Amino acid sequence: MKTKYLFVTGGVLSSLGKGLSAAAVGALMEARGLRVANVKMDPYINVDPGTMSPYQHGEVYVTDDGAETDLDLGHYERFVARPTSQRNSFTTGRIYRNVIERERRGEYLGRTVQVIPHITDEIKRLIHEATSDVDIAIIEIGGTVGDIEGLPFLEAIRQFRADVGPENVLYLHVTLVPFIRAAGELKTKPTQHSVKELLSVGIQPDILLCRSEQPLSREVRAKIAGFCNVGVDDVISAHDVSNIYELPLAFRAQGLDDRILQRMGAWAMAPHMGRWEEYVARAQNPRHTVRIAVVGKYVHLTDTYKSLNEALMHGGVAHEARVELHYVDSEELDAQNVASVLAQVDGVLIPGGFGSRGTEGKILAIRHAREQGLPFFGICLGMQLAVIETMRHVGGLADAHSSEFAPGTPNPVVHMMDAQRAVTDLGGTMRLGAYPCVLRDGTRARAIYGAGSISERHRHRFEVNPRYHAALEATGMVIAGASPDGALVEMVEIPAHPYFVACQFHPEFKSRPLAPHPLFSAFVQAAVERRARSGARPAVGSAPAAEA
Repeated sequence: MKTKYLFVTGGVLSSLGKGLSAAAVGALMEARGLRVANVKMDPYINVDPGTMSPYQHGEVYVTDDGAETDLDLGHYERFVARPTSQRNSFTTGRIYRNVIERERRGEYLGRTVQVIPHITDEIKRLIHEATSDVDIAIIEIGGTVGDIEGLPFLEAIRQFRADVGPENVLYLHVTLVPFIRAAGELKTKPTQHSVKELLSVGIQPDILLCRSEQPLSREVRAKIAGFCNVGVDDVISAHDVSNIYELPLAFRAQGLDDRILQRMGAWAMAPHMGRWEEYVARAQNPRHTVRIAVVGKYVHLTDTYKSLNEALMHGGVAHEARVELHYVDSEELDAQNVASVLAQVDGVLIPGGFGSRGTEGKILAIRHAREQGLPFFGICLGMQLAVIETMRHVGGLADAHSSEFAPGTPNPVVHMMDAQRAVTDLGGTMRLGAYPCVLRDGTRARAIYGAGSISERHRHRFEVNPRYHAALEATGMVIAGASPDGALVEMVEIPAHPYFVACQFHPEFKSRPLAPHPLFSAFVQAAVERRARSGARPAVGSAPAAEA
């Protein structure tokens, strides 16, 4: 069938859940046997989010081919089986760079280069490039309708309907219907104004996805339909759910997938939602509860660790466990309070990160976990700091450090990779994307994966210094996984510890609700077993692993 294009826009304000909505629609279409591709177009001028602060942008999601992308691509991959790549994410910066480079090569034959048609044509070219082999392409436009930087994208998708035919394009607009508690009622005016803004650029939405705290009555939906030129069945209630993986089921219950296919004149088999239903049922009925401390420096913005939070939830559901997250600011940890701060947790996780701020607090948390037999999982920087901690307190190198944080350290047990030494640009120059790892026979890592060779996604410049490999293993820490040539440490573990595993790569990027990553599953299992041994109850009031 000819590719159908579903464009997802957002209005009123940001953080309404466009990415989750686009991902959930993708899951529905895939459940009906269609080939689906999700694409994210971001209006900011950065070429990609790789050099942006997590506080500005949240998590940087990495694909197999090494693209540093928006966190929404993580949502896409968790809901839809088709992997994403560099083609599935592009920004204003990348589009303008492409056009300017083409102009410098003389490819425009002396013509004046303008937003219309050259920028809009490049947007459309990239959409076609990313979606040429699918049945339905779901393209999300970042930001909010009315933002000046988003206008070229809106113009491009307006033109799309004429380019490929009106029967092959559908516009889905995500908007807000707030509940005003003082008045005790839902207000539709923000949605009306949002649609009016979209109409001003020549786009009439076909379906409205209305975010709200509670389900919308037919009366409210009819009012919205009357003011926004859509049918009442094309106004979908996107109310809050307890678990984001309920979204495909919630949309299916309202017939959203049927409306989309109907409007596009397409046919597909009935959806098979059994695995989603089973996952949600397990998530809603846990038999265990565990509390995991996430020790980092970006804990005040949980979107920084979005994929990690979701991966912990996946691992929890696999073991019928509710995972409660206790976010610990590593800058506030010291030798006097580390034991009390971590007293009520069943496991410690140190995520990736950059820069020296908070590293000593993380090292204190690692030491506590190692000495107290507390399940520990280190990721990227978390593995490097686990090596430093072990070399300091077991290996006898009190000044062991990373040259990232202490360039003059006499014992750089972690140093910059040789391939990174001549790099001057920061954007897109790290060791990025999927690389192979060979696991050592007889290790816990080998048993967890059930395979001798794996492929995982990376994002780093520094590595465990090969000069210290032998000294590291002399401490009792085992190099459980390495690059095929043995030069790069990929995984370490302590066999004498109940559970102490760390990796250089980012396994959270490959965890899925319907296929939990084995490292997260094993870590949560270790926490469940520790809880069973200790019989302790966690403190109340901690955050769940994922929120709607």
